[in-house]
Amino acid sequence: MMALPEIWQMWSVFGIVAVGVYFYVRESFTIEAISVGIILALMIFFHVFGSEQSMDSGQLLSGFAAPALVTIMALLVVGQGMFQTGALEGPIVYINNSLDKSPRLTLLMVFIVAFAVSMFMNNTPVVVMFIPIMAAMATRLRKLASRYMMPLSFVSILAGMTTLIGSSTNLLVNDVLVRTTEFELSFFSQLIPGMTLAVIGAAYIIFFAPILLPEREGLETEMNATGHQYIAQIRVTPNHPLVGARPIAGLFPTLRDVTVRMVQRGERSMLPPFEDALEPEDILIVAATRNSLSKLLSSQPEYLRGMLTIGGFEADSDAAEPLVISEAVIAPGSRMIGRNIEQIGFRRQTGTLVLGVQRRSRMIRKRMLDIRLEAGDVLLLFGYDSDMLQLRNNRDLLLLDWSMVELQDIRKSFLARIIFVGTILAAATSILPIEIAALGGALGMIAAGCLNIRQAVRALDMRIFLLIGAAFAMGLSLEQTGGAAYIGESIVTAFKPFGNQILIGAVFIVIAFFTNIISNSAAALLFSPIALEISAQTGIDPIAMVLTVIFAANCCFATPIAYQTNLLVLGPGHYKFNDFIRFGGPLILLLWISYTLLAPIFFQL
Repeated sequence: MMALPEIWQMWSVFGIVAVGVYFYVRESFTIEAISVGIILALMIFFHVFGSEQSMDSGQLLSGFAAPALVTIMALLVVGQGMFQTGALEGPIVYINNSLDKSPRLTLLMVFIVAFAVSMFMNNTPVVVMFIPIMAAMATRLRKLASRYMMPLSFVSILAGMTTLIGSSTNLLVNDVLVRTTEFELSFFSQLIPGMTLAVIGAAYIIFFAPILLPEREGLETEMNATGHQYIAQIRVTPNHPLVGARPIAGLFPTLRDVTVRMVQRGERSMLPPFEDALEPEDILIVAATRNSLSKLLSSQPEYLRGMLTIGGFEADSDAAEPLVISEAVIAPGSRMIGRNIEQIGFRRQTGTLVLGVQRRSRMIRKRMLDIRLEAGDVLLLFGYDSDMLQLRNNRDLLLLDWSMVELQDIRKSFLARIIFVGTILAAATSILPIEIAALGGALGMIAAGCLNIRQAVRALDMRIFLLIGAAFAMGLSLEQTGGAAYIGESIVTAFKPFGNQILIGAVFIVIAFFTNIISNSAAALLFSPIALEISAQTGIDPIAMVLTVIFAANCCFATPIAYQTNLLVLGPGHYKFNDFIRFGGPLILLLWISYTLLAPIFFQL
């Protein structure tokens, strides 16, 4: 080992960090590869050139065992459980049903629900759940999705500023605070300043979204315009929400995106326009797109039961295997040609259930089970993942693998809500440390069958895991070599003469700049030790400095790469890179100016 002087160690670490940031920005390699490369470079450097007081490999890798990282990974699993069970479908169905009555109020309700949920869970699954809702609302309001997608992402980010678990950034900064001082953030430490900034940001979105956001048609416009319809059946079970539903002008308004072609009541067949209210054991012959049928299956448990009991499909409520929906084409020369689904014994032969039949040549107005299949008919299939994959070897069917998607299993939605609320209450009331509450919630989701091990592992984003580990290593290296103190002294020297208020504002805008170049997690971990060093040099409350880091690091509005929810809405909103700069850049400046002006009120400077 050849130890370098401390000043050279500091500048060498600066160099490694700068190269890492450069590669993150260039995106020449994957985030995972860059993160591992940074950690390896620091380990080699301190092994070859470090002194006895320098960091060893154990310290550099300690970020992977940090309570904050464990908490983040566990909360991702909890969020995936909520998504997998459709636990938010109840409020969403209510919102959709009220759209026609008051479109503007309904749109406001959607954003309020998204904001409220994002305060208490990772906002990535929240945005995933709300993207199709926004697309549907845009279509029904005759607006373009580009007007709603970016505001959805920004609202979820603003909500993440308000509570300790609202964003992974908050947990990471609190971990640095606990590790280096005797202070600690409580669950609602940032609520008042965070909510103030969120209100300011929301006002900006409301007034300037119509002016600054582009009007571009997204892919969903084409999809909605060309969606092919299937013939399907719905049985009205005794507890079904359709029991007693009365037609209006001959149609059933409850089935908004579904066309009812016939109602079978015993031996009697009723054709539109319909006059009688629906009764238990009625069978509805409907025409609907795949998307509409999927929404029905995921909306309420009785819709699921009513569609499955027709084909004798008994889904095991305790099964850990995911339920999937896919499409298959009747092959030329298939033994199924000329026979109906009951004659084939489709459920017995394949283990899957036919939800619908699509035939493009003519309109069909008969019971789905009575339709004699023809070559080229497309079947919409429902079943367990393993049974569906077995159809790859079936010569009578051509399984369209690309069309296979998992369905939300709403039979477990109530349990998922209970586990989620319990996790939040345990953390918010300090009954349990937040990392224990999060791990308990993740284990509860798996034990209750809300998601299986494979789905839980898939929720553990390796990019986030390695990026945070690398950011921990860079932050610790800057602390150990004096780099954090050097940057802190430089900022204090430059801005201290203007007062603590201007100093805090300077820290805020520097972090906000970097969070849009690298990521909010990396920026938070890099600047947390610097902020605490500034606190030590100036006497500013360390809580004020770490909250400055949290709010600034969450200002990831100016680029799509700054945060994962921005990337999620990039495609559905049909945005370009410059759209984020034009709409998100002014928002960052507004929040910076607001925070700087209000800092004396928030922290009594």
